[in-house]
Amino acid sequence: MKLVKMSLAAAMLMGVSAFAVDNVKISGDAQVVYGTWDADGVGYDAVAVDTDGALFDKDSSAADAALHLNVSADLLPGISAGASYTAISSLGLENNFVSNVWASSHTASVPNGNNYANTPTTQAVLGIGGAKVENSSWFNEAWAAVTLGHTTAKVGRMALDTPLAFTETWSVEQNTFEAAVLLNQDLPDTTLVAAYVGNGNGTEFFGDGGANWSNVYSLGLAYTGIVNGDGAFSTYGTDGAYAFGIVNNSFKPLTVQAWYYDVTRTAQAYWIQADLNMEGIMLGGQYTDVDAGDLTGLDADNAFAVMAGFATDAFTIKGSYSSVSDNGVGAGWNTATNLFTAQSKLYTEAWWNYGYVAMVDATSFNITGEASLSGFDLGAYYTSVSNDTMTTHEVNELTITAGTQLLGALDATLAYINTDAKDQNNGDAYNAVQVYLTLNF
Repeated sequence: MKLVKMSLAAAMLMGVSAFAVDNVKISGDAQVVYGTWDADGVGYDAVAVDTDGALFDKDSSAADAALHLNVSADLLPGISAGASYTAISSLGLENNFVSNVWASSHTASVPNGNNYANTPTTQAVLGIGGAKVENSSWFNEAWAAVTLGHTTAKVGRMALDTPLAFTETWSVEQNTFEAAVLLNQDLPDTTLVAAYVGNGNGTEFFGDGGANWSNVYSLGLAYTGIVNGDGAFSTYGTDGAYAFGIVNNSFKPLTVQAWYYDVTRTAQAYWIQADLNMEGIMLGGQYTDVDAGDLTGLDADNAFAVMAGFATDAFTIKGSYSSVSDNGVGAGWNTATNLFTAQSKLYTEAWWNYGYVAMVDATSFNITGEASLSGFDLGAYYTSVSNDTMTTHEVNELTITAGTQLLGALDATLAYINTDAKDQNNGDAYNAVQVYLTLNF
């Protein structure tokens, strides 16, 4: 679910320990998500049409269901393998309960007849009732790993979690990569990472120009989307990408990491971050530089972010600030998905409206409060982004969430989101309500 966030260093170290599984391990989850909004228009990335939005109205709602199955096993001493399978279905909710799907991995066909005009704009007005939505399924992971001493090599289709190229886990669909990764922990409290990424199935900004995007986007039916139609993989960047990183935790309260990326013939970037967590006091700093001049001819952009907070077993409160220079294409977004909606690892990232904090000339701040109370996980998140260069990409977002566990295994989360963005809903503020149900097994 979108609420779950993990530090980059922890995720990388978890990836190393995950190779050591006992025999065969099977896990997974089943998810149902629902979203409704009172903004005008149809869908998150909709064709511009004039329809009146209302909360819980069919044409202003989206839903999807997903099944994720994971299996991993030790094949021989030091050799392991794993695979993950994803299936996405609308469960037939379209045409009677909602008019939009949550995921972009669907494909849709439009009937030709007297009652339907086969154009994206008209179909967006008609909603999904004028289109047949197909289920989607694919192997999002299929990998093998070899461990010798403190060195592990992992090859195949896999999830990645690095600052500028990562798997986004907030949706029912998750983008993954076809890659080769080498991790070494011979140095005390240090992880060295080298990776080559050949392909990805995210809706990638530096990729094939959207050739594999599902047509639920062009029909204005996708509420969200980070995965190509039917999970199709294509070349990452123009000729693949290289990434190198070092994560150090010698002083236990402090985690320091540095990364360098080379998206072949497209862009170069680096990311530096330090996070301190000592007796509940949290301090952090981030700096990144992205040079996409090979692709755009523009100057490099950089971004920095700072964070301060305090955490106890009962609550967490923190504030953060970030700023992006005004030279190029922005800095700090996930290069594996589309620039204008990609999630960012910057501390200031919004809970729902991704993409704004990493834009050219964006100045952002975020205030986050989380608490556990009587079996409920409560959260309040406020993000504000101003922009003197891209003035249409300013946003104020307030999100309030409540989550709990039902029947011992069913995670349920309710979210309310108020969005005031200049490039959405004709610049007027609007509301959204989302429900996430996840059955883990």
